[in-house]
Amino acid sequence: MTRVASHAPVLTRLGAMVRAAREARPLTRLTGDQLAISLSGLCLVHCLATTVFFASVASVSGVMLGNHLFHEIGLVIAIGFALITLVSGVLSHGYLMPFGVGSFGLGMMAGALARPHDGSEVLATMIGVAVVALGHDLNRRARS
Repeated sequence: MTRVASHAPVLTRLGAMVRAAREARPLTRLTGDQLAISLSGLCLVHCLATTVFFASVASVSGVMLGNHLFHEIGLVIAIGFALITLVSGVLSHGYLMPFGVGSFGLGMMAGALARPHDGSEVLATMIGVAVVALGHDLNRRARS
């Protein structure tokens, strides 16, 4: 006698996927903290890619990157996101820790702009960006 496989497990999984899709938050509902964390990730990718690129291209190694405008604008954007999201977080949940952690990271990023182009500025920036992202994550967790 031939047995026919039941479709019940497939339908159960399909139902679970449909429920998960209904409960998923659309991209337009990202919070400011989630957007700031994403931008911090992009900053880290930029730092790593630029470092790898300049380290791998021998002819570029002697060129100094004197134009800090791109990084200064990035710092201003990071400070803007921090003012909006971290301050509003303090006002809504009352915890100062996310604001303190995020501010410390911003200070590290600002200090990295003054460092010489010997690789240490990249490391200082990346650590600062990670600390800022941690502050935004703490803020996001405190809100929920």
